[in-house]
Amino acid sequence: MSSPNSPSQNPISLTPQGPPTTVIPLEDPAIRHELSQALAVAAESRREAVAVVVSNHPRSLISWANIGDLGRDNLERYAYYRIGYHRGLDTLRQNGWRGSGYVRWNQESNHGFLRCLLGLHKMAEAIGESDEAERCHLFLLQLDPSGIPNDEFPATQS
Repeated sequence: MSSPNSPSQNPISLTPQGPPTTVIPLEDPAIRHELSQALAVAAESRREAVAVVVSNHPRSLISWANIGDLGRDNLERYAYYRIGYHRGLDTLRQNGWRGSGYVRWNQESNHGFLRCLLGLHKMAEAIGESDEAERCHLFLLQLDPSGIPNDEFPATQS
């Protein structure tokens, strides 16, 4: 017989809306402008221009996502996305996230973190880290069951 405090006797109640949703604040317009300027330079200089933005604003999740997109190979892209993902976890915690609940794609300000997590998933697959790829995939589904649009991720580089 289970005790009155066992999980089977006292289920966790959720609000009618389900788990809480965390929204990361929109990044500073000056940083977004600086990033858009860097992304507008000639293709051969774009990675270096975005790297300057990341160096100037190392907490900018959207900048980490973009430098990940511009990595020279899958391993470099993996590293950039991983940094952005961990910075994103810190940012989520600073904004009330307690390890569970939604972080939805329909909030533009969540895009940097979710793109880093998606990139980490794709690059983990590409470099043969199948356990990590599966964890990232599951985490993405938990954060936003409606999914992240596939066109938000550039094609895997070789």
